[in-house]
Amino acid sequence: MIQKNNVSSSDRLGTERIGALLIKFSIPAIIGMLVNAIYNIVDRIYVGQGVDPLGIAGITIVMPLMMILMASSMLIGIGANALFSIRLGEGRRDEVTKIMGHAFALLFLIPGIVIVVCLIFLDPILIHVLGASEAVFPYAKTYLQIILYGGVFSAMGPGINHFIRSDGHPRTSMFTQILGAVSNIILDPIFIFVFNWGIAGAAWATCISQFISFIWVMFYFNSKWTDLRFRLADMRLELKRSLHIMAIGFAPFAMQLAIGVVNILLNRTLFLYGGDIAVTAMGIVYSILVIIFMPLQGLNQGAQPIIGYNYGAKKYERVKKTFKWAVISATFFVSLGFIVVQLFPRFFISIFSKEQGELMEMSVRTIRICTLMLPFLGFQILSSNYFQSIGKPVQGTVLSLSRQILFYIPLLFILPKLFGIQGVFFAMPAADLGATILSALIIWRELNRLKA
Repeated sequence: MIQKNNVSSSDRLGTERIGALLIKFSIPAIIGMLVNAIYNIVDRIYVGQGVDPLGIAGITIVMPLMMILMASSMLIGIGANALFSIRLGEGRRDEVTKIMGHAFALLFLIPGIVIVVCLIFLDPILIHVLGASEAVFPYAKTYLQIILYGGVFSAMGPGINHFIRSDGHPRTSMFTQILGAVSNIILDPIFIFVFNWGIAGAAWATCISQFISFIWVMFYFNSKWTDLRFRLADMRLELKRSLHIMAIGFAPFAMQLAIGVVNILLNRTLFLYGGDIAVTAMGIVYSILVIIFMPLQGLNQGAQPIIGYNYGAKKYERVKKTFKWAVISATFFVSLGFIVVQLFPRFFISIFSKEQGELMEMSVRTIRICTLMLPFLGFQILSSNYFQSIGKPVQGTVLSLSRQILFYIPLLFILPKLFGIQGVFFAMPAADLGATILSALIIWRELNRLKA
């Protein structure tokens, strides 16, 4: 049973001013995601500065597989959290712990299967699927093998953390992300420079940090701050409820999975037209873009429980107002990021590599081209999140996959054949343009439906 104070924490989603709610829920999430961005890129910074720039290429090569692992976490964590918020808005509180129990069991089962398969076929995956070159292979294998050892905790921690935010404690959810990031930042230099473990040190620092975050999340759900508990009886999987959770979470899962698949194709295309140096340059650029995109993910996480609760409560004007302010805020963040990286690309690239030759020039050219459509991406990403928040996975999936499947993959086949390595870079903003137009058409139709 949920305590009265927890009921009021969630019920305020339907009564407080939208602007104040969005700030309360998004700012902690944005801070947490920005710290999480550092969490994700700090390995590349230390490896680039203290090991070898080819180590960055190694991490870049294995990143698609790590995205696929994270996709399995998002399938369950985000799907269950959206259903959790909708049920709270509907007043069906008896369903809440059952949703949580199913999420816990599925977060252990599905990523665990992915990890076992990857460990069994590690070398073939690295060579034939991810396309690791002879020079990059040793770095990629060392890093990925260790990351997979802690893969279950890296999936369960973020997946369960969503419930802390929807339980009315966004600051506590933010602390979970900060705890893992700070742990990684502290452990990386110790393992790389003091213990001299090289790229293996970076991987172990990440694994241990993710385990610490998982322990903290489980502590929360056994603390006096909440009456929500993970009960063994709720972990007995029911097919209907499990499929409902995965259906709602399918849009972000599909998007993350598509990003992973596209990155495999992208890395192989980069190597074909530009060699290991092009792969390294794109790895640096992606690390910078992660910092820009994290506020969008924070806004997504902050807006999701507000939209889901009010949609469940049939307060549709509050739903539309939340979406509008989230899009405005997202556009501000990505536009600011666009201006900064266009004006000062060398400064950000130098954080990852001290080299000033060919790698620097290619990285500058890459980031300036790839960010041309950046100011419009806030709207495109928030539109996909909107449908996920209201429990409509089909529309959310279409928007999530549009950029990757409908536009980016065909462009990666066509443009490089016409323009070489420049075509690889221009495929990204061209795909962003197509996805933004499609998102505008679908979301306009949905908002008109709400008016009716």
